[in-house]
Amino acid sequence: MRWLITGGGGMLATDLEKTLAERGHEVVTATQHDLDITDADACVAAVAGFDVVANAAAWTDVDGAEDHEPVAFAVNAVGAANLARAATAAGARLLHVSTDYVFDGDATEPYPAHAPVAPRSAYGRTKAAGEWAVLAEGDHLIVRTAWLYGATTGKFPRTIARVLREKGAASVVDDQVGQPTWTADLADLMVRLADAGAPRGIYHGTSGGRCSWFELAQEVAATIGLDPSVVTPTSSASFAAKAHRPAYSVLSHDSLEAIGVAPIGDWRERFRAAAPVIVGA
Repeated sequence: MRWLITGGGGMLATDLEKTLAERGHEVVTATQHDLDITDADACVAAVAGFDVVANAAAWTDVDGAEDHEPVAFAVNAVGAANLARAATAAGARLLHVSTDYVFDGDATEPYPAHAPVAPRSAYGRTKAAGEWAVLAEGDHLIVRTAWLYGATTGKFPRTIARVLREKGAASVVDDQVGQPTWTADLADLMVRLADAGAPRGIYHGTSGGRCSWFELAQEVAATIGLDPSVVTPTSSASFAAKAHRPAYSVLSHDSLEAIGVAPIGDWRERFRAAAPVIVGA
């Protein structure tokens, strides 16, 4: 299959490109400078000739979206609609990446794929609108993910490892719970969904299990040879953030299991596999 990846240069697009190349797929990656997904005509031209389009392009500045919601909407909703419409016209399938922020974060059990969305931030609203647009446009897939980390940027595990090495201690929130997910694992899942011809709909691409940011930081500390006690718990109220963060971001893998596609493994097991490339352990 011929794949087009948007959002080139990002950590997910980088791992997805690598995974596809290793499995013998033909792949082209477009950065935001190569393809402006808010331009409908540009999307039509870019998608022509491809079998699968993976949309890893997004406005991901959660706090910035509070002040610039129309700009975030243009990328996360209008851009997603443009790609979905172009893919349908070209006879291609779109794999659109979405987020846990479409939920309110008030649950106590994992959110099923069919759970009603109730975003509480500008970012979440724009991503929820993008989901609606994609499903309205054809035979496409939405893959929600959360708490992503990868090798190419300073995401949470790498940042905490740096802080712990430099300062020897850190305080981390323990009142937000989710599923840390390695971009390499998400890339693998996306390819498996496409290869399996997964039915149109929503799937959750997160690791198994659950933990708080505090527990993840303790795991990072242990991985780099420090006593986990150097990480101490604190609350979200200690950090001024413009946008609401979901307190509970655990996503069910029910729709994957229903079609016989294996979910990503437990977060701790997967982090330990990723650690050599993420934190240099």
